[in-house]
Amino acid sequence: MKFSIGGSLKLAFRPWVEGLENIPAQGPAILASNHLSFSDSFFLPAVLDRKVTFIAKSEYFTGPGVKGRLTAAFFKGVGQVPVDRSGARGAGEAAIKAGIEVIESGGLFGIYPEGTRSPDGRLYRGKPGGLARVALATGAPVIPVAMIDTEKIQPPGQLMPKLMRPGIRIGKPLDFSRYHGMEGDRFILRSVTDEVMYEIMKLSGQEYVDIYATTAKRQIADEAKRRAEEEKHEGGKPGTQG
Repeated sequence: MKFSIGGSLKLAFRPWVEGLENIPAQGPAILASNHLSFSDSFFLPAVLDRKVTFIAKSEYFTGPGVKGRLTAAFFKGVGQVPVDRSGARGAGEAAIKAGIEVIESGGLFGIYPEGTRSPDGRLYRGKPGGLARVALATGAPVIPVAMIDTEKIQPPGQLMPKLMRPGIRIGKPLDFSRYHGMEGDRFILRSVTDEVMYEIMKLSGQEYVDIYATTAKRQIADEAKRRAEEEKHEGGKPGTQG
């Protein structure tokens, strides 16, 4: 299924790619990417000859009925594995365990250090959890990846995707073997994560924001709520109607 989906995506969207030579022909590696769109987990594997395993919320694999079974088959077919994300700590540990298993089996593990999609196209601070801990526990190289323009293909609220060419830039592998076994040191985790995010920033050309994307989403939602309340209040004032 991976090849049929990948072939269809390449035929329809013709994604351009730079740095394919940085992906090892065999052996384990971590692909650390920015995250602009739901489609990132499909476009990146589509341009590679090797399978990339991402993690996905377990709800995608447990839906009821025919639709649920088709959805589960689709996500399994594109190389995603389920992780129960109920409870922040449990979700993080499950993701780390899944990543280590992929690496120990000699595979490519895909991860988004920002932890969630960017709300506005900018690059946000990486979370010092899954990426760094998997890298330090396994000694696998980390390959920075930049997705380009994928958020423009299907913006929020748009039903049909726009046929346009997204891009993918793949950087040179980063070696953190000097920190092997130090995944319990939070300063090392922060340093490793920041180094990877800096490389992603250089590849993507995105503006960097030194806060977490989850915080930015909350701020945007709070601001939208505040404006809505202000407009409601202004609309209810005498003399503002008609």
